[in-house]
Amino acid sequence: MLLDVRDLYVEFRTRDGIAKAVNGVNYSVSAGETLAVLGESGSGKSVTAQAIMGILDMPPGKITGGEIIFQGRDLLPLKEEERRKVRGAEMAMIFQDALSSLNPVLSVGDQLAEMFIVHRGMSKKDARAKAVELMDRVRIPGARERVGQYPHQFSGGMRQRIMIAMAMALEPALIIADEPTTALDVTVQAQVMELLAELQRELNMGLILITHDLGVVADVADKIAVMYAGRIVETAPVHEIYKAPAHPYTRGLLDSIPRLDQKGQELYAIKGLPPNLTAIPSGCPFHPRCPRAQDICHTDDPPLFRVSEERRSACHFWKETLRDA
Repeated sequence: MLLDVRDLYVEFRTRDGIAKAVNGVNYSVSAGETLAVLGESGSGKSVTAQAIMGILDMPPGKITGGEIIFQGRDLLPLKEEERRKVRGAEMAMIFQDALSSLNPVLSVGDQLAEMFIVHRGMSKKDARAKAVELMDRVRIPGARERVGQYPHQFSGGMRQRIMIAMAMALEPALIIADEPTTALDVTVQAQVMELLAELQRELNMGLILITHDLGVVADVADKIAVMYAGRIVETAPVHEIYKAPAHPYTRGLLDSIPRLDQKGQELYAIKGLPPNLTAIPSGCPFHPRCPRAQDICHTDDPPLFRVSEERRSACHFWKETLRDA
């Protein structure tokens, strides 16, 4: 196992109280495997990723429990100097907003070269050559001529390719991609996802793909973990999720995807709003929005029931949800 997240808890101290952002998350990724983590904004997807990377702002954030086992060792007890050696070299992250993630006053070549200078001790000349090689690798046209240009001189799709090049520069074992296609049009989204999948196969990397869009991950993910209110509510191989979801929230996410065979019909939306993380409802946190909720859902927090060998669902009525899918 490349990465194993065990019972992870993260909270934030705010003026309104303690926001419980991550509540006992468990998931794992093997080498060469893609895990898609799905859920609405505020479900805890990105906070979990930041905790794994060791870039969580503390304070106000605080990891209150759990383990993050990466390549056989728990990362949480490591000192910051040791974590820095892991970041970039062994695991890397692609952020959703490439323009704000790249330094506007440094050329893209300098930012790519820095990885090799800091982690590999290369000379500036050799590091610059590696930067050109990386830009070629992620298919940026005219890389040798454009290596000295600045982020604002590239399109959104090209900037995201630069972020991918930066993440894979040192050929890490794990890449976390946080909404990597959010700001891109559909055609460029497909190109970026195809590029990520190709590089992953080439380097046999583990990939965690964070998104709110089930349509983006259909062709690239091996398994899916669905998050709601800071916890995993369903996990399964990708084909099983699309065939028949075992949690009403997953069903709602699937129904929200536009379909070509339903032209002219109103697009489905999950009723209500995600819960306030300082006051998560008792019982199942999804019950205020769930069309299947009954009395037990208001009082008893469902565990992750075993649906099959590789599938779990945190729903008291998962059998009925499967049957009606």
